[in-house]
Amino acid sequence: MTTGSVPQSGLAAVSAALLAMSRHLEVREVLQTIVASARELLDAEYAALGVPDDHGGFAQFVVDGVTEEQWKAIGPLPRQHGILAAMLHEATPQRLADVRKDPRFEGWPSAHPDMSDFIGLPVADGDEVLAALFLANKRCPHPEGSCGFTAEDEALLCTLAQHAAIALTNARLYERSRELTIAGERARLAHELHDAVAQKLFSLRLTAQAAAALVDRDPARAKGELQQVADLAAEAADELRAAVVELRPAALDEDGLVNTLRTQVQVLDRAHSARVTFGAHNIRALPASQEEALLRVAQEALHNALRHSAAETVAVSLTRNGQGVVLRVSDDGRGFDPSAERRAGRHLGMVSMRDRASGVGGRLTVESAPGKGTAIEMEVPGG
Repeated sequence: MTTGSVPQSGLAAVSAALLAMSRHLEVREVLQTIVASARELLDAEYAALGVPDDHGGFAQFVVDGVTEEQWKAIGPLPRQHGILAAMLHEATPQRLADVRKDPRFEGWPSAHPDMSDFIGLPVADGDEVLAALFLANKRCPHPEGSCGFTAEDEALLCTLAQHAAIALTNARLYERSRELTIAGERARLAHELHDAVAQKLFSLRLTAQAAAALVDRDPARAKGELQQVADLAAEAADELRAAVVELRPAALDEDGLVNTLRTQVQVLDRAHSARVTFGAHNIRALPASQEEALLRVAQEALHNALRHSAAETVAVSLTRNGQGVVLRVSDDGRGFDPSAERRAGRHLGMVSMRDRASGVGGRLTVESAPGKGTAIEMEVPGG
């Protein structure tokens, strides 16, 4: 690997890229920022990054420079073969004048953009290869059949990859810590369940014993004690039911949209410093595809609000609208400029939400401005 110093002209760009990566804590966002930063730094037409799985494929694969339509047309994720396999298994950089003429080239899907000059290298943490990063088609004049990517480009990309490995590792640790936080929250709820219900059952037992002792000599008082037994039993059942709902992962097909969303909001409210609320009124059952889309959009909107907005309150509501339903997720956070959502790093999430809405005949609207919070609404027609 070339070990030359990073050109002075690239230092500011590298600094900006590292700051961008440090702002994100979710793995998917870090991957997208790495790819976009690499493409901008090296002035390439295309960039991609693949995180390998243990089955010869990729657990995640993100691209930059390819439109949504192109990406859908390309088809399934690539396998670990050819140049990608070389970067992953040999952990060596690759800089080629024409990737199509390399003996390891195995062809692209018919919808794949045409690529010629190529540079790629592994993103590694010590001996562990975390991902393969590659770029194609340097946007600068260079002789036919030569590689536009230079040794200085390779040094620049190497510097970015070293810091990308740190950012990706930190993001993975963050997501793991969030899982542990939620697991700890569930353990705490289980402890509360044990204490609350055990106390109710103890009181119920004492009251039942008192009723038994009074039944012959004071039937009226015994009747009162038995009524208290019934009340305590009902309270214990309610507490048990409420705790089980919070402890058990909600299933959309079993619990329905309202209960599933309510349960997820309750867990998020406990796990985050922001106040997260939920409201729903007179919501009728919807076609399964619409409920699925509403749930996924709500999850994505909640994710954005809790991770990026610095909001103090986040409100989720479902409102009936004729035969359909309107989902609204609003926050009082920092807000953003929707017209600049791609630059704000929100592009993939917004595209995903819009696709989910349109895929079930619905529509999605986004209201936001810097310093004014954000409101995302999705309306579906019902059945």
